[in-house]
Amino acid sequence: MNDRLYRPLADRMRPRNLDEVLGQPHLVAPGKPLRAAIEQGHLHSMVLWGPPGTGKTTLARLFAAQADARFLTLSAVLAGVKDIRQAVEQAKLERERGRPTLLFVDEVHRFNKAQQDAFLPHVESGLLVFIGATTENPSFALNNALLSRARTYVLRPLDAEDLRVLLQRALEDAERGLGSRGLETEEGVLETLAAAADGDARRALTWLELAADVAESRERPRIDAAILEDVLTEGVRRFDRGGDLFYDQISALHKSVRGSAPDAALYWLARMIDGGCDPDYIARRLVRMASEDIGNADPRALGVCIDAWQAMERLGSPEGELALAQAVLYLALAPKSNAAYVAWQAAMKDAREQGTLEVPLHLRNAPTRLMKSLGHGDGYRYAHDEPGAYAAGERYFPEEMTERRYYRPVDRGFEARLKEKLDHLRALDRKARRNER
Repeated sequence: MNDRLYRPLADRMRPRNLDEVLGQPHLVAPGKPLRAAIEQGHLHSMVLWGPPGTGKTTLARLFAAQADARFLTLSAVLAGVKDIRQAVEQAKLERERGRPTLLFVDEVHRFNKAQQDAFLPHVESGLLVFIGATTENPSFALNNALLSRARTYVLRPLDAEDLRVLLQRALEDAERGLGSRGLETEEGVLETLAAAADGDARRALTWLELAADVAESRERPRIDAAILEDVLTEGVRRFDRGGDLFYDQISALHKSVRGSAPDAALYWLARMIDGGCDPDYIARRLVRMASEDIGNADPRALGVCIDAWQAMERLGSPEGELALAQAVLYLALAPKSNAAYVAWQAAMKDAREQGTLEVPLHLRNAPTRLMKSLGHGDGYRYAHDEPGAYAAGERYFPEEMTERRYYRPVDRGFEARLKEKLDHLRALDRKARRNER
């Protein structure tokens, strides 16, 4: 049977040795720890973390082959604890034959805690060498107990040149690739495919194979721009909604705004919109940025974000996206202050740690005769009856608490004026309290 008819090109072109691995020189270049471990067959448990199509499965297979280990594989999407038990039984049989077992778990982040825990005793005993592949941040996706028993290696997306080399290799390889099919390629085709694949080798090879099939159905087997347009339909950028890349990109947007870098902020907004992020989520985050990083240095920023959110809801995509872009630019260029954010965090800390302190009697509500007879509201100074509508020296914190200063305005934007007023009011308080003595 000719397995070329059934095995995808991406599988047939899987690297046979470390020298054929592209895009991961930080892991497999001569002298790197992972390469040394694989070449010497020194098996150890590990987690391979990286985007799809970067070689996680390939590295696991090369490791097993070099160590002459039994290679077992599970997909966390389909497998359960029963499948783990079966793998353990197979590993026991292999150990009786004097052969180690490497268990590769694809998308290991999809296993729940109980399933992940099922590996632990067998990894500790050495019965299994565990290699987990994940596209999610292992710090959040995997149990600490499992992480502590495995070394984490980070794989990077392949750059366009790596992908171009891979595609050229597939076109020329007559044994495993498309070299025996007599295909021609229009200039720039491989570069276009490499760019559209966005770091994913599997995607690049899959598209190349589809393009080759289309080309062979024509009188002249030539992959040209017209075929690519049919095959690619629309570029797919890497943007895992809710995954690690998602949070990295929103973090980049937030930090660009905070750093007053409008062009970078606009770029990250475009990346998220282009990748399919829900505009509603972005709008919520912009409102947060307006309060956290700008605050009262420019109170209008909050209104700009709310208006942009409403515009997005009313107009939809793509028209409403421009309103989000306008808000991002405004936030990036607005004067910055995190004084409101810092003050709120400090106040919440006191609220949690101080317990349920009594409201001072003079601040209590007194809507009934009984409450008034109990002293509620006694001694309260109505600020509007005071000079400048300010009751200098009045106390508003619980009696058991010393007065706190949470809010410290900065000398930027409108908040500089607020700082002047607050400094003036505090000076009036100090004077009034000195006179009380």
